[in-house]
Amino acid sequence: MVQTKDTVIVRHPLQPVTADEITNTIAILLGQKGLDKNTVRFISVSLKEPPKQTVYAFKEGEKFERQTFTVVLNSLTGEVFEAVVNLSTTVITSWEQITGVQPTMTADEQVECEEVVKKDAGFQAALKRYGITNPDLVMVDIWTAGNYGAEEESSVRLARPLCFVRADETDNGYAHPIEGLRPVVDLNAMKVIRVEEFDMTPIPPDAGNYRADKLTSFRGGLKPLEIIQPEGPSFTVNGYEVNWQQWNFHIGFGSREGLTLNYITYDDAGNVRPVLYRASLSEMVVPYGDPGPTQNKKNAFDTGEYGMGQCANSLTLGCDCLGYIKYFDAVLNNSRGEPFVIKNAICMHEEDYGILWKHTDRRSGHAEVRRSRRLVISSISTVENYEYGFFWYLYQDGNIQFEIKLTGILSLGALDAGIKPKYGNLVAPQLYAPNHQHFFNMRLDFDLDGVNNSVYELNVVADEPGDYNPYQNAFYASTTLLETEQKARRNMNLETSRTWKIVNPSRKNAYGEPVGYKFMPGDNCVPFAAKTSSWYQRAGFVENHFWVTPFNTKEFYGAGDYPNQHKGGDGLVKWTSADRNVADTDIVVWYTMGHTHIPRPEDYPVMPAAYIGFLLKPNGFFNANPANDLPPAEKKKQPGENGSCCC
Repeated sequence: MVQTKDTVIVRHPLQPVTADEITNTIAILLGQKGLDKNTVRFISVSLKEPPKQTVYAFKEGEKFERQTFTVVLNSLTGEVFEAVVNLSTTVITSWEQITGVQPTMTADEQVECEEVVKKDAGFQAALKRYGITNPDLVMVDIWTAGNYGAEEESSVRLARPLCFVRADETDNGYAHPIEGLRPVVDLNAMKVIRVEEFDMTPIPPDAGNYRADKLTSFRGGLKPLEIIQPEGPSFTVNGYEVNWQQWNFHIGFGSREGLTLNYITYDDAGNVRPVLYRASLSEMVVPYGDPGPTQNKKNAFDTGEYGMGQCANSLTLGCDCLGYIKYFDAVLNNSRGEPFVIKNAICMHEEDYGILWKHTDRRSGHAEVRRSRRLVISSISTVENYEYGFFWYLYQDGNIQFEIKLTGILSLGALDAGIKPKYGNLVAPQLYAPNHQHFFNMRLDFDLDGVNNSVYELNVVADEPGDYNPYQNAFYASTTLLETEQKARRNMNLETSRTWKIVNPSRKNAYGEPVGYKFMPGDNCVPFAAKTSSWYQRAGFVENHFWVTPFNTKEFYGAGDYPNQHKGGDGLVKWTSADRNVADTDIVVWYTMGHTHIPRPEDYPVMPAAYIGFLLKPNGFFNANPANDLPPAEKKKQPGENGSCCC
C-alpha cells in the first residue's frame, strides 16, 4: 500500500474521496467520538453522494458541501457503526450503531489472518500429517464463513480459510491444495479457534506453472501489433469527468463496488440528455456445487464480503491496456484509517470496433462506410485466486455495453489417485476443479431524459394462422408495463426473445412514442442450488434476472448492506416485498447475470477469459441513427499495394 500526499482538486460533487478527505474524516471521528485507533477498524471511507437535485443544479466553479460515509468496527466489542461526516463543517451528522451484522473484510485482516494461521501450533501440527514442515510455504486464502445456522456464525466475526502449499515462493500454490484442512479464525480476536480436519488426501504433484520465468519455451510467429494515435485521443478529461463523442460522464470508485460510472449524458445536437445517473456492480456471489466436507461451504460474496475496490489491480500499459491510455488512480483507506493509492486502478482508451454502418449502391458502385470506435473504461480486481475484469463500453451510436471478463486460477481440490470426481473435472493428476457458478447483480439508476421513468417488458408473439395471417409468418412485439415491484420481478425467456424497455413517458420522439432505451441481456443461467440453501437465502437477487425498484438512497446492494455471515432475506427480496409503484417515477433497474462453469482441462493452470454482460441500446431515444454524421475514415492501402483502395 502506497502512502500519498493528496494534491487532488475536488471539481465536482460526484468526484471520489481524496486522501486528504479520508485523513480529515478519520481525525474528526477519532476526536469527536473518542475512538481508540488501535482497537477499531475503519472498514471503508467513501463519498456520501449528494442529492440528485444538487448534482443536476451544479455549475462548474460553484462551491459545494462534501460528506463522507464510514463503516467503523470495534474489534474489542464487535460493535458496528455507520458515520456520516460533513467535511465542510467538520461535524458528524450521523452516528448509528448497526446491530447483528459483520461488515466487509479488509485487506489488512486478510494479511493478518494468514499470518496468525501459519503461526498457530495446532495448524502446524496438522500440516505435519501432509509432510509439510515449513509453514512459510503455506498459502492461507481467507474465505468468509457464511451462515449455516450455528450461533457462532452470527455472533463471531469468522473466516474459514482454504490452504495450499508452494514448493518455493514463485510456485503456483493453487496447484497444491491441502484438502481436508480448514482452520477457523476469529477475526476480531485474530486467533485460530479450531482446525477442522477431514479425510487426508495427498498433495497433487503437478507443478501447474504459468509464470513466464517458470516456462522453458514460447511459441513463435507473433509479430508486433501497434496502436498509434499520433494526434492523441478523442476524449478530454477534467479531474474524473470525461467528454467523448457526445458522451459526458463522471468516473467513480469505492472500496466495495470498485468502478462506477455516474451522471452519463449524451449531447444530441446541443441538447444534453441524461441517460444513466449511476451504474455499478451491486453484488456478486460464487457458489460451489461440491458437497464434499472441504468444499461444501464454499461461496463468496466478492463485493459485500471482500470489497471489489480494495482488490483492484494497478494496471500496466501493454498488458492490461493497449493503446493511448488515460489512467485514473483510486484512493482508499486501510483499516487503521490511513489513505493509500492504487495507481492506475482505472484504464480508459479508445478501440476500433469494426464497421458501424455500411451501404454499397450496386448501381453506381459507390460505398459509404463508417467505422465504429468505442470508449473503454475498465478495472480489474483479484479476489484471491480469481480475476474479474469490469469493462464499460460507450459507442458512437448511443449504445452502452457492460462486460465482465472472468479469468485467474480455479479454486482447486485434491483427489486420491484413480478417482474421477462427480461434481467437477480433473485438470491435472489428482487435481480437480469443482463445478461452480458466478452471479453478478448490477444496479442501473436510470434518469432517461429526466428523473421519472417506466419499464415495459417486450415479448415477441407469433400470430395465430388466420385471415390476418394467411401465410403464417406474422409476429409482433407485445408490450407490458411493469407497474409495481412484484410485477417487475422477471426472468429471461428465449422463447419470446424477451427484453425490457426503459422509457420516459413524458418525453416523446418525432413519432409520438416515449423516448426509450432497450435492455438486452446476454448469456445467463439460473442457480442449481435449492432455494433453501444457505447461500441462496443470502443472495436473494439470484431468484430473478430482472428487478425494478423506486429510487431510494439506502438501497444500493442487491443482497443488503451486510451480507457477510448474514442469515439472508435482505436486499432486493426484502425491499420489493413492499410492492411499491415503479411506473412514471424515479426508478432503479437491477439485473442478475450468471455464468455456469463446468471446468475443463483447458482452464488450467490459468483460465482463459470467459465473458458475460448486457447491452443498453437506444430504442426511440433518437429520431434517426445518431451516428449518421460520423465523418468517413481515411482510405488506406496495404504496404506495397498499388492502385486505388477498395473501400
